[in-house]
Amino acid sequence: MRPRARSTGWWSLAGEDTRSFWVAEPNRGEIRPETLRRAAADEAVVRTLFSGISRGTETLVFTGAVPKSEHERMRAPFQAGAFPAPVKYGYSNVGIVESGPAALVGRHVFCLYPHQTRYVVPAAALHVLPTSVPPARAVLAANLETAVNGLWDAAPRVGDRIAVVGAGTVGCLVAWLAARTPGAEVQLVDIDARKCAIAAELGVAFELATSAARDADLVVHTSGTEAGLATSLELAGFEATVLELSWYGARRPAVALGEAFHSRRLTLKSSQVGAVAAAQRARWTTTRRMQLALRLLADPKLDALISGESAFEDLPRVLARLAAPSEYTLCHRIKYS
Repeated sequence: MRPRARSTGWWSLAGEDTRSFWVAEPNRGEIRPETLRRAAADEAVVRTLFSGISRGTETLVFTGAVPKSEHERMRAPFQAGAFPAPVKYGYSNVGIVESGPAALVGRHVFCLYPHQTRYVVPAAALHVLPTSVPPARAVLAANLETAVNGLWDAAPRVGDRIAVVGAGTVGCLVAWLAARTPGAEVQLVDIDARKCAIAAELGVAFELATSAARDADLVVHTSGTEAGLATSLELAGFEATVLELSWYGARRPAVALGEAFHSRRLTLKSSQVGAVAAAQRARWTTTRRMQLALRLLADPKLDALISGESAFEDLPRVLARLAAPSEYTLCHRIKYS
């Protein structure tokens, strides 16, 4: 049963404590108490059920590796504080609306909000989950939106040989989507043989980097490593496109633009989810794109991408652990009591 809608849009949980996760300084996080502000008539109060850690970006934030030139462009929609620290950062939050517009009260929603137990946001910032998508799976929405936008930029064609280098969460989602292209031959490439099991769950072929097929029509790189980018260039065929979906933060990877890069007439193209891909921009908004990502999450196969779950209270220790290069994880889900 849904909670009863309040008689006035100005009611809120103002004065009740909430708790949020902050990067207090590079490599150290902490949970801080906050007080909810009063919600306006067009806002909603949300109680968080789950949040997801976007490992690539969030570990760069946690370690203070966001370059100064990107401090403004890399701000999350509801970020508090500033890079490098203290900063409250995150953009994968799933909760239930406790008060606000009557049409939203009691609905499960996704929001690009940091890790926090309760929060107040404009109602327009909330995306209602389809009934076919369980809240626990919806933490993948932001990563899937990135994968959708990346494939729009990459523009795979019917029958293409497609290599996706880097079997992290985004890479797995790109491969899963690309495999739906009619006639496409998709291989998910990684240096970790353990990722083979995830590829099998998603119905995608897996290859180690040392044995991956060359001469690909399209390569999508998501590993976030210099070695992965080098592998991507090696796998690309004549006049192929290598789409770069990784973000390196302050690092400056060396790119092998000598050897056969020019003779094979390769295209190295960037993609970033902050703007809708140019080919779709005239008709698609970020809201429509997110709604598409949420509909696609109806596939239960995607549960395989949740590689772990921890309580909200453990988040400072969890992010410190995930920042270690040797840590194996895909999407790590945070559960709120």
